[in-house]
Amino acid sequence: MKKYIILVPIYNDRESLKTLIDNINEEIKGLNVEISIVIINDASSQQIIDNYENTENINSIEIINMKQNRGHARCIASGLKYIFEKKEFDYVIPMDGDGEDRPEEIKNFIELSKEAGDRSIVGERVKRSEGLFFKFCYQFHKYLTLAFTGQSIKFGNFSCLSKITVEKMLKEKATWSSFSGSLKKVEKNLITTSSTRGSRYFGPSQMSFFNLLKHSLSIISVFRKTVIIRSALFIVFYILLIKSNASIITSLPLVLLMIMIYSISSLALRENMDEFEKSLENILDIEKIKS
Repeated sequence: MKKYIILVPIYNDRESLKTLIDNINEEIKGLNVEISIVIINDASSQQIIDNYENTENINSIEIINMKQNRGHARCIASGLKYIFEKKEFDYVIPMDGDGEDRPEEIKNFIELSKEAGDRSIVGERVKRSEGLFFKFCYQFHKYLTLAFTGQSIKFGNFSCLSKITVEKMLKEKATWSSFSGSLKKVEKNLITTSSTRGSRYFGPSQMSFFNLLKHSLSIISVFRKTVIIRSALFIVFYILLIKSNASIITSLPLVLLMIMIYSISSLALRENMDEFEKSLENILDIEKIKS
């Protein structure tokens, strides 16, 4: 029987986590696979433990409590490392704990994985639940990433990773900074499936404009060598284009480009393999909710 581990990073969202576990338990009913849940509690300031009553279809549930908050991407990276080193599994399904990654799509991942072999599966967003401005910014982020990296990245954390892919990601330092950027870097032959972004179970979305900008630049920074080459070509071409009509206004794109290059260079410093390899030292304790 194939073994799947659902990896859920969480921070101060106990009510959503409880609802998520209830929904996962309902959605996986009748599937002929073994499904466990590993929750990475990113040093929440609120109580995470709750009464999880509906778990009869889930094989086991663990909460890994971290000592220090290190952010969403590093939370997932630490979870992948923990699962790879401590668990028996065939696939890992990272998903957000707030309802925006829909539990009803887990069945689709599992069905596709039966024929996928060692290939991994990503959920490409075909519909989002945010407002018009955020949707516009997200589209711009995708076009910006494509223009400067040559990579079309239409997926987030919600995916189904084979064991071989997990091993590759643990050897890639970019995993410590950007999940989707790292996955696209280590795997060129991903299987894609449509995924609809759900609505949060409780409260507003945590993805602000600033967080989206940081997320976008973190992905771009993974492919910074390509970015620098393309940026240099753009600068040469643009200078030749405006040399007879240079002004503060026409120079603005060059200023913005230099700011972007500086930003991705700074974010690239987050790719610390030494910290990644020592990430399990940040574990405070492990609570077994069901075993």
